[in-house]
Amino acid sequence: MRRIPWLGLAMAAALAAPAAAQAPEPYDPDAALVEELVVTGREPGPAWWRVSDADTTVYVLGSPSLAPKRMQWDRAVFERRLSGANEVILPFQNVRVKFKGVVGATFNFMRLRSGAPFEETLSPAARARFAAVRERLGQPADHYKTRNPLAAGLILASDYRDHENLTTSDPTKLIKLLAERSRIPVRQKTYDLGPLMGQILKTSDAAGRACLDEVLEQAEAGPAGTLAAARAWAEGDVRGALAAERSYERCLAMVPGARAFDDRVKADQAAAIVQALKKPGHAVAVVQLRPLLSQGGVLDRLRAQGFTVKAPGEV
Repeated sequence: MRRIPWLGLAMAAALAAPAAAQAPEPYDPDAALVEELVVTGREPGPAWWRVSDADTTVYVLGSPSLAPKRMQWDRAVFERRLSGANEVILPFQNVRVKFKGVVGATFNFMRLRSGAPFEETLSPAARARFAAVRERLGQPADHYKTRNPLAAGLILASDYRDHENLTTSDPTKLIKLLAERSRIPVRQKTYDLGPLMGQILKTSDAAGRACLDEVLEQAEAGPAGTLAAARAWAEGDVRGALAAERSYERCLAMVPGARAFDDRVKADQAAAIVQALKKPGHAVAVVQLRPLLSQGGVLDRLRAQGFTVKAPGEV
């Protein structure tokens, strides 16, 4: 069971968002938004956007990047749009390790590991702070055997989310289940994480420690902000939903190579929507809210390609 956080860390490296190499401090890679698309929904439940051409509409649900497990939300509009849909496009979040990449991923995993707990590398004050947080999360010092501060921060962030019953997979997991029950084709791309595993090792120590400090601040503050943003999402309050804490994403943005990977994921998501537009009728897509609405994000890319993009409530 002790290996599970390291598997999560490897997966996290593959899902990194855009980054500036050797960033001096965490930042939000999707901070700049297309403001005219940030509109409160008028229908019950979460907000929807529409992408269309002459004979097809893709209804796009912006999903929260983090939410309480088994969060309740009004599914009336979703179920109406699911009915008769050609397909459902889900966030491209699944990752895997190809067989040929297993050796390299294992080698990098071992390089991240250490014989001593991470907190032993810290000053007395920082050590006490780190220990206080991980004890509140119910984790022993040996759970964080690494000398890499970015790795320690990402593992701590994952432990915090687990402790507070927060997840990145809802409501996507439910939507996939409902689509499969309705026998509607589901599109969800997977990526090979092997080549990206070692990139954590190339992140500067200063950037890693800045990430760790932000994760500690989030854990000390608790989940109130995340829960408020999740409630706002469920009510169609897009601005409120966008206020969700993103320290995890900013930490991932520090991993070298993250910018290229994020660009690839957004391009693939936009391409999947374009492919769905080739079949008359309608389809449903789910994209995480900030990558959906950011400058250079999925909707921005589709507008640049000439497709009609409408915000919630727009006729």
